[in-house]
Amino acid sequence: MKSVFKILFLILCISVHAQKNIFVLVDHQTGKEYIRKDSAEAAQFLDSLATHNYYFTKLIRAENREGTTRIVFDKGKNFNEAYVRYGDSIQAVSSQKDEFLTHNLDSLRSAIHQKYIDLGYTFSRVKTKYLGLKNGIPQVELSMNLNRRRTIDGFVIKGYEKVPKQFVRNLEKQFRGKVYDPKNLEAISESLQNHTFVKLEKDPQTLFTKDSTQVFLFLQKKKSNTFDGIVGFGNSDSEKFTFNGTLNIAFRNMFNGFEAASLYWQRNPDKGQTFDLNVNIPYLFRSNIGLEMKMNIYRQDSTYANVKILPGLFYNLSSRQRMGIRGNFEMSSVIDSTYTLARDFSRSGLGVWYEFQQAADIELFLYNAKIRAEADFLTTTYDDDGSKASMVQYYLLAEKNFRLGGRHYLNIKAESAMLNSDQELSVNELFRTGGWNSFRGFSESSLLSDFYAYGGAEYRYLVSRQAFFDVFAQYGQLTNKTMQSHPKLYSFGLGFSFFLPLGLMTFQLSNGSQVGEPFSFRETKIHWGIVSRF
Repeated sequence: MKSVFKILFLILCISVHAQKNIFVLVDHQTGKEYIRKDSAEAAQFLDSLATHNYYFTKLIRAENREGTTRIVFDKGKNFNEAYVRYGDSIQAVSSQKDEFLTHNLDSLRSAIHQKYIDLGYTFSRVKTKYLGLKNGIPQVELSMNLNRRRTIDGFVIKGYEKVPKQFVRNLEKQFRGKVYDPKNLEAISESLQNHTFVKLEKDPQTLFTKDSTQVFLFLQKKKSNTFDGIVGFGNSDSEKFTFNGTLNIAFRNMFNGFEAASLYWQRNPDKGQTFDLNVNIPYLFRSNIGLEMKMNIYRQDSTYANVKILPGLFYNLSSRQRMGIRGNFEMSSVIDSTYTLARDFSRSGLGVWYEFQQAADIELFLYNAKIRAEADFLTTTYDDDGSKASMVQYYLLAEKNFRLGGRHYLNIKAESAMLNSDQELSVNELFRTGGWNSFRGFSESSLLSDFYAYGGAEYRYLVSRQAFFDVFAQYGQLTNKTMQSHPKLYSFGLGFSFFLPLGLMTFQLSNGSQVGEPFSFRETKIHWGIVSRF
């Protein structure tokens, strides 16, 4: 068929004395016209009809008028049904060896083409060879025109190029050498989709050369510094109206090393104050080893004060997972000598921890998922009698956002901690929970225990990507062996969060009580806060 077309076009070209012609190809069946600029493109168009199952295309007539050549053609019947046999290139990856009948040749070719793309043959092409008719149905042979198999050879960072070198090395370690296919490109995008410090400006692009396949990542630096301020109002145990507040400022990625430093201060209704300093450097000496340093100071009015220092090293298992070891050093001093519920002590030990953290793709939500597990093995020395106590401490946190459908989301969160000692614990050794970031509906740090566990569910309705309503409920249990107390607690509430030019504004009402005790509206807590990114 190709030779007939070429001879015809050669005669037409000679007949018009080398004048430049426009070729108009007219489909006899539909009347649709296709314009081509020269004879080569016209011949290529007619040849391509066989690829689309028109094996018996005929030329009806051709004429030239005033520099325009009109060719009328009849495609004939579309033979999408065919007897198929595979060539050697396809038989190598297929279990089908014999000839078979297909009722959709186009779909079969597309499936074969996609299979080879998944194998890394990005520029492969399915060739169809017409072999004749069998019972009025075409016989064809399908084979592959294969080019070089493509694998991911490296990454090129564009846009925000000052990312840590180890960050790029980790990407290459994870994906270099893998087959270049849509699944791995999607996996690359997913690995960066909810990153804390960078985001993709657009989908990854690819540069193909003769010997390599380079993936271009167009990154943008996120605004990750935050200022978090919370103001709380409520009644204390003495039924007096109280005020408490929290300030948290975090500087992240200021020096383009994905480092973080944060300062946290909190004032409780019972005049307790907390001060935290955290420093995190994820890539020491351009490696996956990171440094973490935490310091916590707690002062309970003029009664006692605790100082805790947690220096440690960790290893970046991935962009979302870390595992580390740390030292645990704590000292507590009783300021008021008449206060007998607390004891002077010093504590030291070693601990291990693991963390998985996935940022939310919706900016209104803090996390999409988070897991934190800690275990510390400690020795405590009491100053008053010189006695020692061996201790084991653990902490568990799990949180996950589920999309129920449409604008409806469900946040599930559970938290637990225990301090197990072979001696009775004093007040200044106990966990302090309750408040905005733990058991809502209770005053900040008002719940003292050596063991606690609670879980909660929060329904969120996303008004838009700028605001959402929420309704929550929590249930938990505490153990305080010193006070011989084992209360079961519950809380519930509702809130509204929305974006302002200044940041994310949150307003929440909550109330909590002990199971079996009457509900009191006077115990309602009001929290108002703002989180600003800069």
